[in-house]
Amino acid sequence: MDYKQAAEKLSQLLSNKRFRHSLGVSQTAADLAARFGEDIDKAKLAGLLHDCARSIPSNNLLQTAAAFGIVVNDVEYRQPLLLHAPLGACLAQKEYGVTDPHILKAIALHTTGGRNLSNLEKIIYLADFIEPSRDFPGVDKLRSLALDDLDAAMLAAYDQSLHYVIEQGVLIHPATIEGRNYLLLQRQNNSI
Repeated sequence: MDYKQAAEKLSQLLSNKRFRHSLGVSQTAADLAARFGEDIDKAKLAGLLHDCARSIPSNNLLQTAAAFGIVVNDVEYRQPLLLHAPLGACLAQKEYGVTDPHILKAIALHTTGGRNLSNLEKIIYLADFIEPSRDFPGVDKLRSLALDDLDAAMLAAYDQSLHYVIEQGVLIHPATIEGRNYLLLQRQNNSI
């Protein structure tokens, strides 16, 4: 299935708002990929499909994850919406014919991030955060950082995400903490 066919199929499954968001993430990911020398087509497709599992009702996420053999941790069990990312990778493969493991992993990690992300994974995580329809305090700073330094932008995005999660009083996914700590350690090691 090519990009146009995937977009057409996705437009039938997602709300108009979610589909516009997916198009925004796709374009932002393509722009970041071009800026950082990554594969634009992969970034564009991963951005388009990153939320393809958002059409699964919240009360079905745990059951659907189990059907795909996804191991659910305690945080995901209590906050099943986090499962839309790994489920999105499964659906991208099953429903959209995506076989590229880099695209699938970028989709799977777009919500929590994680340790030692590839540039494509960082691009999809950030594109979801900063696409044009996003409007929250600090988004312009994140957009500017993303154009200059993916790692600095990732750290700022992790910090923003952690602040939000703490304010909401919900559990923090361990992959987010691992991702942030990994980047901080890398930066410290590089400055020695």
